[in-house]
Amino acid sequence: MVLLKIRPMKHDAIKIFEDTKVRAVWDGEQEKWYFSVIDAITILTESPNPKVYGRVLKKRIKNEGNETVTNCNGLKMLAPDGKMRMTDVAGTAQLLRLMQSIPSPKAEPFKMWLAIVAEERLNEMQDPELTIDKALDQYLQLGYSENWINQRLKSIEIFERFNFNHF
Repeated sequence: MVLLKIRPMKHDAIKIFEDTKVRAVWDGEQEKWYFSVIDAITILTESPNPKVYGRVLKKRIKNEGNETVTNCNGLKMLAPDGKMRMTDVAGTAQLLRLMQSIPSPKAEPFKMWLAIVAEERLNEMQDPELTIDKALDQYLQLGYSENWINQRLKSIEIFERFNFNHF
């Protein structure tokens, strides 16, 4: 386990999934969320001892040859008893990988979502225009005007051209 040193731009948060708390910390410098592995395992497995389940799961994944998940970081988080205690935390990709390895009906919606996202991303890699179309649709759904969207896309293009030409 590697101890994380979260930079000053840290924001503690409690995420709620099906009325269950998941402890999370935002690292502003890395622009990354870290989630409590034990909290996620508790939700997905309803195991009476999620710490043991987590250790066994990490060992099984490591035996399968996946080191990214087994190298979870350690971070002090507020425990249910009100004290700051060291716990395994995982970034989004690590947490999603853990969910893939948990045989649980509660994990199935996440697995299905991952499959859909992966398929969309593979399609976008084959046809980059799909990414642009998706961005346009999302901006429109968020209520932005077509004029604002066009200006935004032009500013991105100019920024990308500037960075490409100067480095």
